[in-house]
Amino acid sequence: MSQSGAEAAAFFRDVHRSGVVRLVRDDDGSPTHLSADGTRSLPFWSTSPRAQRAAKIWGPGLRVESMPLDTWCDGVLPDAARDGLVIGINWSGPRLVGWSLTPAEVSDRPAAAHGDRHTPHTRAWPSSG
Repeated sequence: MSQSGAEAAAFFRDVHRSGVVRLVRDDDGSPTHLSADGTRSLPFWSTSPRAQRAAKIWGPGLRVESMPLDTWCDGVLPDAARDGLVIGINWSGPRLVGWSLTPAEVSDRPAAAHGDRHTPHTRAWPSSG
């Protein structure tokens, strides 16, 4: 299994166990990433340490927040699907690389945690100005 695949599997295992997902945000909201193919990703992490590493990589002013899994599944995922967003799963490493899955794939946890059909995305914080 690839590193991104292992991170995705860890995401689903961790959030199932804890009942919580983590996001990185600032006072203006959560960052999204626009990939080369025009798909916008909204990233989430399964543990606070993973999300804290991402916040440090992206820069000052970002903080980690927790969200109950039920809120995420019942609110965020349907909103993301409606808005045409995909969900970044446990992006990691110095360039924050990982899988981005459709909200439907995330809702179908066993299928989303396995397989090679998912496209890895690289997250680069957008430049300001």
